Amino acid sequence: MTTGAPRILVVEDDHSILLGLRMSFEREGYVVGVAEDGEVGLRRARGEEWDLIVLDVMMPKLNGYELVCALRAEHDRTPVLVLSARAADVDKIMGLNLGADDYVTKPFSVGELLARIRALLRRRDQPGEPLWSFGDVEVDPATREVRRAGSPVALTAMEFGVLAALLRASPRVLSREQIMDAVWGPLHHGTARSVDNFIGQLRAKLEGDPAAPRHLLTVRGAGYRVVR
Repeated sequence: MTTGAPRILVVEDDHSILLGLRMSFEREGYVVGVAEDGEVGLRRARGEEWDLIVLDVMMPKLNGYELVCALRAEHDRTPVLVLSARAADVDKIMGLNLGADDYVTKPFSVGELLARIRALLRRRDQPGEPLWSFGDVEVDPATREVRRAGSPVALTAMEFGVLAALLRASPRVLSREQIMDAVWGPLHHGTARSVDNFIGQLRAKLEGDPAAPRHLLTVRGAGYRVVR
């Protein structure tokens, strides 16, 4: 976290939008850095300290989704607001599941965008969720890090989404439909079989004996739950 005026990195390949955002943000008192393609954006995100990153999805060299994935894989928790013309629910859900903190579609209201930025900056200053644990597994919801017996475990974005949904609900049971709503949103196109596959993958990575799980349990006729 920086001191003084919040620092915002804007990654946008449309020069007119980039200029407009820079002027709007600077009028609000923010320090603004810019990049006009994903590779430069990632380099600046890695090499400098920012309080927020605002980025487009469709960009040359590296798209916004790839940029978010790269940062989150490095455990960089700088808040990211995606600003995109891709307005379909599946695009929004993908961006959020990959690690973005908010998603605003173009065309957008500058007033609403500034309000969302202020909300993200406020949230940045608040304590994060406490660590989750079960058995010898520890999960940090803020950094999306998962460790088993002290060793890191690599989860895909979707695997982490399913695990997080179950841990937030624990000890309650979640139906497959509730898990799909939590991870993919209410307009998902997944199936119950998709959830079963992700549970199997999580058991293989996090259970001592995936065939006889002790923590990621099936509740027959109801769904799944986590026993801690």
